[in-house]
Amino acid sequence: MTEQKIRVLVGKPGLDGHDRGAKVVAAALRDAGMEVVYTGLHQTPEGIVETALQEDVDVIALSILSGAHMTLLPRVLELMQEAEMNDVLLTGGGIISKDDMQALAEMGVGQLFGPGTATGEIVEYIENWVNDRGAKVGTTS
Repeated sequence: MTEQKIRVLVGKPGLDGHDRGAKVVAAALRDAGMEVVYTGLHQTPEGIVETALQEDVDVIALSILSGAHMTLLPRVLELMQEAEMNDVLLTGGGIISKDDMQALAEMGVGQLFGPGTATGEIVEYIENWVNDRGAKVGTTS
């Protein structure tokens, strides 16, 4: 059985101009054997979801440091639902309060990670989510 790699889109939505953390996470995911598509700075929710569809990703991981997480993450989630991307995880991180993390989780956003999170924790979360969901990754026809 040939196992396909987990495909992750790492994106920076909105006007946030700081992408060092996103690049560190992207490198850690690649080092863990995942295929990573990095969209770069200043992406729109529409552009992120369109790229995720085109790249057939398993995970969308967004880095938001601008404080706009309560606008951007729900919009991405809404667009994913409209596109019937029910088998794709939306996760991410940034400067997000515990209360906002809880509210976003109740909307359907996956686990969110704050500053100082070990990259191994993010890798483990994504791998476990994909394995638990029996997602399209690693399946054979």
